[in-house]
Amino acid sequence: MNHLWSPWRMEYIENNNKEDGCVFCNAQARTDDAENLIAFRGVHSFVILNRFPYTSGHLMVIPFEHKPNLEELDALIRAEMMGVNIGEAAGAGVLGHVHIHIVPRWMGDTNFMSSVGETRVLPESLEDTYKRVRAVFEVSTGDSHL
Repeated sequence: MNHLWSPWRMEYIENNNKEDGCVFCNAQARTDDAENLIAFRGVHSFVILNRFPYTSGHLMVIPFEHKPNLEELDALIRAEMMGVNIGEAAGAGVLGHVHIHIVPRWMGDTNFMSSVGETRVLPESLEDTYKRVRAVFEVSTGDSHL
């Protein structure tokens, strides 16, 4: 099995402090800048970079309207957004506000990681993993000189 290092994903994995309200509704109220990662704002939807991407350039297209599926959006909104990744089975982490993921692909990329590409994404650097493991040993043994 191959391994990819993506240490920025650990922040996402460990985030237990979910923000109040819908993350996408909150995002659209912010300014369009590098800090907020909003790359484009259309008439009916906006494009934002995924803060915790599976690959560089991972974008999401999100309608301004808070709807759980495409059927509840009118044709003009759907036309502006088109492309699809719907629901929990597709990996959607925000179920109440439909959105489309755009994940760049290229020859030789890692496909769908472990399930298809026999590749594991490691969301933390070796140095950070070492610190975590070492801290557990220190606590369990009471020895800070390990």
